[in-house]
Amino acid sequence: MAHSHLFVLNDGPYGTERSYNALRWALALLKRPDTAVRVFLLADAVQCAVRGQETPQGYYNVERMLKSIASRGAAAT
Repeated sequence: MAHSHLFVLNDGPYGTERSYNALRWALALLKRPDTAVRVFLLADAVQCAVRGQETPQGYYNVERMLKSIASRGAAAT
């Protein structure tokens, strides 16, 4: 039985850890067989997909995380 997960991100890439934690969770789920993941970026979260963003010191680059999710076959909308 396949499992499908949808993540709806509202927060910007930096300032809070909500988007980072959602992307980290999505990456973890993609390691499981028969698991589909979709990421929907809404409002400030669309900034997570901006190319060439400057990552503040102490933060993970969420652009790279989104690329990793997309390269594993998940959809980022």
